[in-house]
Amino acid sequence: MIAVIDCGSSKTPQIAQQLEEYIDVQVLGLMDFKAENLAQFDGVVLSGAPILLTDIDPTPYLQHLSWIKTYDKPLLGICFGHQIIGLLHGARVSKMREDRGFQEIELIKDDSLFERLPDVFEMQEDHCEHISVPHGFDLLACSDACINEAMKHKEKPMYGVQFHPEVSGNFGHVLLENFACLVLG
Repeated sequence: MIAVIDCGSSKTPQIAQQLEEYIDVQVLGLMDFKAENLAQFDGVVLSGAPILLTDIDPTPYLQHLSWIKTYDKPLLGICFGHQIIGLLHGARVSKMREDRGFQEIELIKDDSLFERLPDVFEMQEDHCEHISVPHGFDLLACSDACINEAMKHKEKPMYGVQFHPEVSGNFGHVLLENFACLVLG
């Protein structure tokens, strides 16, 4: 079973709906989710959020999600989730030009998360912040608008994507299916 942690994104239902085709899903609110619940799940997806980390003190979120640093099962952070994973591992967050459309994403490094996807594909963006690549992570994909479109921890099945696969059509669906396959082993 996958836990989808809803950080307040209107797109969270689409994450759950697409993953439910492959694996059982439980959607939990961000502040309802407790680290002691982790044992009952085989993987976690951390959704986007209508929050600008450059405009707030992210400390409460980082403290609540500090378990991410030691989590060793498959984890996928989307947009805000991607940024939180990065901040917990030393990345910097910066404002950028607003990006609300489809972007061409270019794969830099092969990974099972992108299996069956072409080397360049389009994904829906919905953000105006980006993060640097944190220490201990590999950069997997970039775009003209954002250097760190996708990253993976070098030693764990921990991923972050800046784009929104849940609203990106077939390519996004394939990515979420690939993540479900990682969880299922």
